[in-house]
Amino acid sequence: MEEADRNMKDIQEMLARQVVEMKPSGIRRFFDLVSEMKDAISLGVGEPDFDTPWHIRDEGIYSLEKGRTFYTSNAGLKELRQEIAAYMRRTQGISYHWSDEILVTVGGSEAIDLMLRAMINPGIGEEVLIPQPSYVSYEPCAMLAGAVPVIIDLKNENQFRLTAQELEAAITPKSKILVLPFPNNPTGAVMEREDLEAIAEVILRHDLYVLSDEIYSALNYTGSPHVSIASLPGMQERTVVVNGFSKAYAMTGWRMGWACGPAPILKQMTKIHQFAIMCAPTTSQYAGVEALRNGDEDVETMRQSYDQRRRFVLHALEEMGLPCFEPLGAFYIFPCIKGFGMSSEEFAERLLEEERVAIVPGNAFGDSGEGFLRISYAYSITSLREALSRLERFVKRHRH
Repeated sequence: MEEADRNMKDIQEMLARQVVEMKPSGIRRFFDLVSEMKDAISLGVGEPDFDTPWHIRDEGIYSLEKGRTFYTSNAGLKELRQEIAAYMRRTQGISYHWSDEILVTVGGSEAIDLMLRAMINPGIGEEVLIPQPSYVSYEPCAMLAGAVPVIIDLKNENQFRLTAQELEAAITPKSKILVLPFPNNPTGAVMEREDLEAIAEVILRHDLYVLSDEIYSALNYTGSPHVSIASLPGMQERTVVVNGFSKAYAMTGWRMGWACGPAPILKQMTKIHQFAIMCAPTTSQYAGVEALRNGDEDVETMRQSYDQRRRFVLHALEEMGLPCFEPLGAFYIFPCIKGFGMSSEEFAERLLEEERVAIVPGNAFGDSGEGFLRISYAYSITSLREALSRLERFVKRHRH
């Protein structure tokens, strides 16, 4: 036994320090707790409750029936990259050349990792600016790339949008990349054109590069189309746009994303992808071609359904007295629970124990998320109604 303990200690000392020191995802712990409760309702998963549209699944099945089980080129099928280029032109008015400015990745998460590793020189203190609350992968990916993460705390009074003043205050001579996580997970915040124009001026003045994560771009409820910062003057040549199929097309398990950006950056990203991954799954790529060619109607149907649920949940939270700004993107809502005398984690844990409802504490997405909760409304109205009824009971019981 002593020898086994000694061996374990020896192994621990051999592990990469930056990995050991990384905190595990704060979301996973709640998923594990829910899995042990048969009667629990989860509003914690950031995943569409729709099946992948049938015509997209059918194309994946057909590709298997035709024996298309080979590797594709490292950067992805030519047809898929051409469809991505067409999608970016028709939705954002941005022109990318399919052959050297587009890379098909294993989900949007791989694209985030690749961009940071392709851009950061480890060991010299280059900084990645990360607005929070935001997706849990940005900070660890920056650390693994050898960067210094610099957190910009977004504020509820600004509806969790990044302001030019906040960005300016965070910039140092070491600043290199700004992560732009909008529409935002977990807050549902969006950046509209005037917001982006203000920060683009700061970006250009300080010669920063931008990682714009636009995975929720199709889920926008402002009444106007999503605006990519890459569409603004002077920004395309310094921005890598990350997007994918998971959220808009209900294709989470297909693991399909993409990156669009300047050819010199994409060339290095493709090189890392080549050695680490080879290529994205072939079956998924054929399904992705069909999604982009013929899936616009499906996306709009799902977007309208999410919008209905969004308004339902927002109204219910207002009725029970939980303050919350109106989220205008993604499928999350971020109510404030600071008036209950509990931390976000305590509130979420007690709600799960007492009412069997699982939601994610806001601090899982950064310290500035403390005092808030992330509720996903990517669930049926029936499930949402029951979960919100239980939440209302909890709120009434614990309100001071």
